[in-house]
Order: sequence, then C-alpha cells, then structure tokens
Amino acid sequence: MPFMTPATPDKSPPAKPHYHGHRDRLRERMFEHGADSLPDYELLELLLFAAIPRRDVKPLAKSLLAEFGDLWSLINAKPERLTAFGLSEAAVASLLATGAVALRAHKSVLIRGALLDNWQRIVDYCRATLAHEKEEQFRLIFLDRKNHLLAEEKHQRGTIDAAPVYPREVVRRALEVGAGALVLVHNHPSGDVQPSKADIDMTRAIVEACQPLGIAVHDHIVIGKGTVASFKSLGLL
Repeated sequence: MPFMTPATPDKSPPAKPHYHGHRDRLRERMFEHGADSLPDYELLELLLFAAIPRRDVKPLAKSLLAEFGDLWSLINAKPERLTAFGLSEAAVASLLATGAVALRAHKSVLIRGALLDNWQRIVDYCRATLAHEKEEQFRLIFLDRKNHLLAEEKHQRGTIDAAPVYPREVVRRALEVGAGALVLVHNHPSGDVQPSKADIDMTRAIVEACQPLGIAVHDHIVIGKGTVASFKSLGLL
C-alpha cells in the first residue's frame, strides 16, 4: 500500500458569520449618522445584539415588528407574550428594560417646572404610558399648589372596557400625598376617546369629593391609540 502524506491541518481561524460584519456596520452608521438614520427594525436589532450574540437577528426584528405593530407596543408588551414568541429571558429583559427607561425619562421631564405651563408634556407622558395598554387603566397625577409634580401612579386596572374607580379612594390618596390638585387619566383600549356617561359621572363625583378639601381637578384625559380627549377642552369639567 503506497505511503500517503497526512494532510496539513488548516490552522486559519474560522470565518466569522456574515452577521458580524453587519453588526459592525450598523453600529458605525448609528454613530456617524445618528439613530434617526436607522429604520425601526435596525434600531431593534441593536437592542437584540447583546442578548442574542450568535444569531442573525434581522429576520427576528422584522417579525417582532410585524407581530406587535410598532416599537413602543413591543417594548411595553407583556413578558409572557414575548417569551411565547420565542425570545429568551435575556432578550425579553433587554426589551422591557428599554421600555422602562423610556417611560422614566418621560416622567423625569414632568418634574421640571409647573406642569400647567406646558400641558403637552402631560399629554405626551400619558400617551406613552397608556396608549399601548390592552386593558382599561385609571391613573392619577398629583400636583402641589404651584402645579409641580408630586407623584404619578396607577390607581386602578380593569377589564378591556372598565376600571372601577371610587372617589373616596382618590381623595384619600390625594391627602396622603399632600396634593393640592389632580389630573385624572384613563385609556380606552377600543381607540374611541369619546367619554362615556360612566366616565362623566365618575369625574363629577371625584370633583365633588375633592371640592370641600380644596383639591382642584384640572382635567380628565382620555387616551386612545392615536388620539387624546380632554374633559376640560370638551367643556365637561
């Protein structure tokens, strides 16, 4: 049997997966041209890189946006929906943390100055907080006598079309916080922001409960998917 020279082992490093170069180029584009230069799916890719280091995440990013509709709905989705889609706990944590950071950044802006001097700041924050919610939620914004933010918190969460609110509980919490004024906020998951009779009756009951204690109710804001209604603007308050 003829003697055969053994093949020389290939000592060259293994080729990097194609998506490694893509990741580098994507980061460079963001640094050079800013985040506005990237479409939503590429921004989402950047979020997923650290949590999913060994996979081409472009198809995943596009699939997630198709499933959830937009970035804001995605990063504020329920954890179980994200894991059901096939995301790892690391990827879910990364997305949810991004949503929480964005909301806290919105809230930090509310603290600067008297809120009634810039009503749009309240509206923007309320839309960011509630527009993506699938269930009705009632929130309270507590202000001091100079209309600076004292606190903002969820008061009730209900079914898809109802969140029970009790005026005495609203007043009790306002007194605990030391509020001189309130802004009431709730969402309509249906998207229709027209106040219902129940909304109007509940608002009037809260106003009546607050009046003897000198607590003003500046407005009641209703948040829909793309629109906002104000009781004050509608002449209901």
